[in-house]
Amino acid sequence: MHYYKRNIGDYAKKAGRLSMLQHGSYTLLIDSCYDREQFPTRDEAIEWTWASSTTEVEAVDFVLRKFFTLEDGVYVQKRIQEEIAEYHAKSATNTRIAIERETKRAANSTKRVPVVHEPPPNQEPLTINQEPEIKPTADAVVKKPRRCVLADGFEPNESGLQAAAGLVLATELAAFRNHHAAKGTLMADWQAAWRTWVGNARKFQRSTPNFAQDKADVARVTVPGRSGLDPEILRAKDAVKNARPPSAETLARIAQIRRVATA
Repeated sequence: MHYYKRNIGDYAKKAGRLSMLQHGSYTLLIDSCYDREQFPTRDEAIEWTWASSTTEVEAVDFVLRKFFTLEDGVYVQKRIQEEIAEYHAKSATNTRIAIERETKRAANSTKRVPVVHEPPPNQEPLTINQEPEIKPTADAVVKKPRRCVLADGFEPNESGLQAAAGLVLATELAAFRNHHAAKGTLMADWQAAWRTWVGNARKFQRSTPNFAQDKADVARVTVPGRSGLDPEILRAKDAVKNARPPSAETLARIAQIRRVATA
């Protein structure tokens, strides 16, 4: 029996004046009696409470005299005895109910008409070798293009150039090469990747010419060279890299010229 109800009020009325040592002895004895479902002799009580010193043994003796009754050499407490007996009675009742329930269930299961699982008369048999397996031939297998890194000197084809119309080709191409070279990207179709790149550039306007590029520079860098990098492309890239905003004096001079021109 691993569970019992402990009424704090009843315990305080009967054992409220015990010392700390006597409280410990009494609690250990109560727990041991419920757990073992039996009552101790004096020696067993000392053993169950782990009493070792003289004062601890005296506390055990006091609790036995105060709260237990000696019957045939065994110290018995009536309340614990009644609760253990009630526990055994309930346990026996629960066991009997469970046996009766299982017996009734077994009896009902034997009265059922057995169900024969048969297929319908028109059902076709299902077998794993009902039809011959047809394996695809080598010609029928479509091979996926192999993914690879971006080749050195990659140049967009005609459709790629058309997709980049209106953008700074040299800037976008250099950014495209550097980005994928740094990441070690693997692609099956680099021309399609380039078209996606310039499409995003157009969407977010990464290549909008700035104040460091005049119309001639923009025209030059948006037209691809025949072989290698055109000197004008290199010059435009250096101009973009080294460009600085105009000073306040220059801006004031430009505003004055515009006012004179529009007067």
